[in-house]
Amino acid sequence: MKPLKSLVEQTMIYGLGTIVPRLLNYLLLTPFYTRIFITSEYGIITELYAYSAFLFVLLTYGMETTYFRFAENEQNKSRVYSTSITMLLSSSSLFILLVFLFLSPVSEWLRYSEHPEYILIMASIIGIDAFLAIPFSYLRLQRKAFRFAIIKIINIAINILFNFFFLIFCPKFLESHPDSFIQYIYFKDFGVGYAFLSNLIATIATLILLLPEIFKAKLKIDLNLLGKIVSYSFPLLIVGLAGMINEVSDKLLFKYLVSVPENIKNDHIYILDQLGIYGANYKLAVLMTIFIQMFRYAAEPFFFSHAKDKNSKELYAMIMKYFVVFCLTIFLMVTLFIDVFKHFIDVEYRVGLHIVPVVLFSNLLLGVLFNLSVWYKLTDKTRFGAIIAITGGIVTISLNIILVPPYGYTGAAWAHFFCNLTMVSISYYLSRKFFKIPYNMKMIFLYISLALLVFFINRIIPASTQIAQLVLNFFLFATFISIVFIFERKFIIKSIT
Repeated sequence: MKPLKSLVEQTMIYGLGTIVPRLLNYLLLTPFYTRIFITSEYGIITELYAYSAFLFVLLTYGMETTYFRFAENEQNKSRVYSTSITMLLSSSSLFILLVFLFLSPVSEWLRYSEHPEYILIMASIIGIDAFLAIPFSYLRLQRKAFRFAIIKIINIAINILFNFFFLIFCPKFLESHPDSFIQYIYFKDFGVGYAFLSNLIATIATLILLLPEIFKAKLKIDLNLLGKIVSYSFPLLIVGLAGMINEVSDKLLFKYLVSVPENIKNDHIYILDQLGIYGANYKLAVLMTIFIQMFRYAAEPFFFSHAKDKNSKELYAMIMKYFVVFCLTIFLMVTLFIDVFKHFIDVEYRVGLHIVPVVLFSNLLLGVLFNLSVWYKLTDKTRFGAIIAITGGIVTISLNIILVPPYGYTGAAWAHFFCNLTMVSISYYLSRKFFKIPYNMKMIFLYISLALLVFFINRIIPASTQIAQLVLNFFLFATFISIVFIFERKFIIKSIT
């Protein structure tokens, strides 16, 4: 019980650094962007941030998990920290330099030749964020969750502040004061670029805040340690890249796969419109994403630190069950009350609301996959993680090619779902062979079935009025929670007392 309570506490603290920034983004930036930008402009944000997610994984090349693994085993932890941070500083600096030198061809290839500055700004954000992955990992390993959380909150606060400054204050102030200094920092044609510039300013501020942790490292690579790190992290890089292909390839391939109706005059604008709708509705699954992220921050060092415990496998099994229960609760909360959550995006984006349940359950599977990954990380069989992720990548790309042309972003959402389902199935099968954890599959499937039953009852039973629908939804949600409590009451009561 004590280790589980510790994980819950760490998850909640990391939640400050994850849930608060994401909620601020969700409650402020998403409604703001979908109201201030047209769908095609929001499509630009969706696409470039999809590229940034993929490149972030490439530039961190599994070093976060690798750092935890070697810092737990090596006696000289400072040697591991210095080597890790020097490696990321070198690769991130090289990445930014290469983008700067080849900005014109890169911008043309991405179809942003009119705004190459967007690409340079995003490259700078990605490079700095990748480098800062190790200082943030250092805070996690040192159990400095509160400092971690504060820095993350400051980052998003600065980002939001400058978004409002550039996109609301500057144009309005310039209208009444055309000769003010604002004319030198605000240019109307820069448009959606101010969303990226605000992010860059916040990223630079985060770099400054992490300088105390950065200066604890020496800019030195231990060559003896380097070989071990590379051999462990390279399969994780493949896992990460394939995982990101699974996560963002739908958004990256979308413009090349979607079928444009014959009556549409501007193909590019139509594609960005559809991508913007897809990205905005994807954001409505953010509560699931937030929980998984805050859990991941706490769970990864937790899994390694308890690996040698006598009852570690039973502990991991218990964590999996309650993780699934919590995710199912989020799934039902969002889907049953989608009429509330839909107001976080503008009316013109709500045509895509039907994909939200698919995206939510797909994210749930992604969280299950993270829990399952403990078997190959603890047994140093990371090559199997690479095989699983590559298989998922093949499934994702294949299904996007098949489903996106006829079904658009709906097909992309289902491709994402089946990819995660495939990877979960393979990982679970291999875990039974190499590192058997006694997951209570009977109860897990029972809770999943119950949640899906509640969801489909909500869809099948029509309500005469909005009030009646709300009452029915509350009843269904309460029924799910009550049944879970009945089955888990002994554990819950014991945890509270």
